[in-house]
Amino acid sequence: MKNVSDILRHKGSRAASITVSPDTTVLDALKIMAEKNIGSIMIMNGEEYLGIMTERDYSRKVILKGKSSTDTKVSEIMSDDLPRVTPYDTVDFCMELMSDKNIRYLPVFDNAKLLGIVSINDLVKETIRTHEETITHLKDYLHSM
Repeated sequence: MKNVSDILRHKGSRAASITVSPDTTVLDALKIMAEKNIGSIMIMNGEEYLGIMTERDYSRKVILKGKSSTDTKVSEIMSDDLPRVTPYDTVDFCMELMSDKNIRYLPVFDNAKLLGIVSINDLVKETIRTHEETITHLKDYLHSM
């Protein structure tokens, strides 16, 4: 069964999270997210993980509340209650967790060290990759008969 470490390995250098400090403005964070073509950004105070800001946080906690992106700090709208996963957790476990909690991102920790982030898109890609591998193995088996 595939696990989070497989996803991080496939992501390679993209597994490293893009981070900002808690006093970064929402607008600056959004610019980074647009530049990197990502839907979330990690909020860190030095080496300490504080939370994550997502596009959903922006739309629900800034736009819908009439706040200003230039005056609001990411620390004011970040999600700091996301469940954490480890490299050893399975893809199925992560999908179930995301579905149950209605979330799209999970921070990955090995003990207290932040390793990166996995998205629902990462999980879907890994599931597809697993199915493709199974199909290839079955085809090879059938052709060897």
